[in-house]
Amino acid sequence: MSHALSSEALETLFTGARTHSAWLDKPVSDTQLAEIYNLMRLGPTSANCSPARFLFIRSPEAKARLKSALSSGNIDKTMSAPVTAIVAWDPAFFEQLPTLFPYADARAWFTSSPELAEETAFRNSSMQAAYLIAACRALGFDTGPMSGFDREKVDTEFFSANGWKSNLLINIGYGDPAKAHTRLPRLAFEAACRVA
Repeated sequence: MSHALSSEALETLFTGARTHSAWLDKPVSDTQLAEIYNLMRLGPTSANCSPARFLFIRSPEAKARLKSALSSGNIDKTMSAPVTAIVAWDPAFFEQLPTLFPYADARAWFTSSPELAEETAFRNSSMQAAYLIAACRALGFDTGPMSGFDREKVDTEFFSANGWKSNLLINIGYGDPAKAHTRLPRLAFEAACRVA
């Protein structure tokens, strides 16, 4: 691909998009969540390792279980969001590498180094969280990514059976445009970048 996106597409993904904290009462279906996932999974990860795992919290019961792990500033916006994605990473992600990266014995790179496995899983699941945000925006949804939660509580409550480790939360739905915040400042190129 060698062409730039249209200004309208850039507006959808970046220039016009906002982080949302207030939501319209409009559901997000299982079919829509699968569409979001099937788009975001195409984003690149190192050695195609794809360590991110996603738990989409939608039911009132699951929201109630999540609530006690949230910092106070994140409760209202999370409880009112149609869906909250817990973006996690699988410590045993490398078990999928014979399928995902059949060109080498990539599994052995990580079975011999737990530190490398954890660093790789955390870094790449963070990238995949960004792809999830981009996929949501591309498909007409709004998002509100968050830290501000107790990872140990989330992992105990939701991942004790599979061992996944939570990374961040992303509220997903249709943001209330009347309550969207104006964009906060960003660092200028000269403040954040160097060219060597």
